[in-house]
Amino acid sequence: MAPDTSTQIHNIGYRSYDGLRLGRAYARTSLYSQSLRGAFGLGRSAKSKVLPMLLFAVMCVPAPILVAVSIMVPTYTDLPIKYTTYALTTQVIIYLFLASQAPQSVSRDLRFKTVPLYFSRPIERVDYVVAKFAAMASALFILTATPLLIMYIGALLAKFDFSDQTKGFGQGLVSVLLLSLLFSGLGLVMAALTPRRGFGVAAIIAVLLIPYGAVTAVQGIAYSTGSTGAIDWLGLFSPITLIDGFQTALLGASSAFPGGTGPSAGVGMVYLLVILGLIAGSYAALMARYRKAGL
Repeated sequence: MAPDTSTQIHNIGYRSYDGLRLGRAYARTSLYSQSLRGAFGLGRSAKSKVLPMLLFAVMCVPAPILVAVSIMVPTYTDLPIKYTTYALTTQVIIYLFLASQAPQSVSRDLRFKTVPLYFSRPIERVDYVVAKFAAMASALFILTATPLLIMYIGALLAKFDFSDQTKGFGQGLVSVLLLSLLFSGLGLVMAALTPRRGFGVAAIIAVLLIPYGAVTAVQGIAYSTGSTGAIDWLGLFSPITLIDGFQTALLGASSAFPGGTGPSAGVGMVYLLVILGLIAGSYAALMARYRKAGL
């Protein structure tokens, strides 16, 4: 049988890459940047931008109004509310933002099984978790700190006391920084439990709202029955009351607890330790989750 002489080898121009290998740090930074932009709908469809941008606008609109009121009313020598109070007052907006964007950040990777593809690049499980955690925390910090910045600039333009405003602004930034880390960790853990975005949204709303409602109700009962000593300790069982108790005890904020008296400095340290423990626990839970998810 005669050999087949029709076989040909075609050179279609492929060649090996001999450029700079940017490595894990660049991949981690790129994933962080992409995730942060995605939290506000940047780089996504116009439809995806509507909700995060709307929530961002709603979060910021009250800030210039508060400044305008404080300027127009001659008796005001300070802003109507403290910097540390703003996030507590607008907590529903924070919940909606987190519930809508945390599943977008992680659930789609699980649903479309793209998580192992990240591992095919120079990136490890810790890089993925750190990038996603940092991006979500940064997005929440931008959401919560921007109105504080607007209030601070407005207060300075109104010629309120510079040292008081700077101190209050700094305390507000510390508060929303811890809030952003705590809420991001809890939100990402809930979102990473399921590839279904709807379930992730419901889980995040539940883990933030249900404990808050329960703690607030029991605190009210304790206050009405004279068991005021239990109020401070009950605040340890809800994310938002944790932030409230911490900033009341250690940042000089006004408390939303029944009776308006927050925990002492000693109890406030317990609040801080619980917050840090929840943040670390959320990180550990995400690492464990993505060990099973292919990273």
